[in-house]
Amino acid sequence: MRKLLLLTATLMAAPAFAQDSAGGVVRVEKPVTGEQVYGAVCQACHMADAKGAVGAGTIPGLASNPKLAGAAYPIMVVARGQGAMPGFAGSLSNAQMAEAVTYVRTHFGNSYAKPVTEADVAKFAKPPSAGGH
Repeated sequence: MRKLLLLTATLMAAPAFAQDSAGGVVRVEKPVTGEQVYGAVCQACHMADAKGAVGAGTIPGLASNPKLAGAAYPIMVVARGQGAMPGFAGSLSNAQMAEAVTYVRTHFGNSYAKPVTEADVAKFAKPPSAGGH
């Protein structure tokens, strides 16, 4: 599952191509808005209604989630990962992560209106230091 999520995130950061109805190839724009990023990356695990899922593991619900009140927590989780969720720093842009976090914090029964900015994400989305741990 982790490899699938990582592959999905990597593909979301790069230009994509699809086949049109006439059999030609067209460029598909990468997701830009929070809703687009959520639909392309987050929804596969957290579900369309953001209520999460239970199966081989537990995917936390984001709907009506008080942990989203402070922006730092969801930014850190999206950028660095937590538990089985991979970090998306390096595979999504800071702008994409900011849009996705803002979208989740203002939808699905959440009403945390202050937008998350690229600068907010940049504080947590730094690449790991050389040499490791």
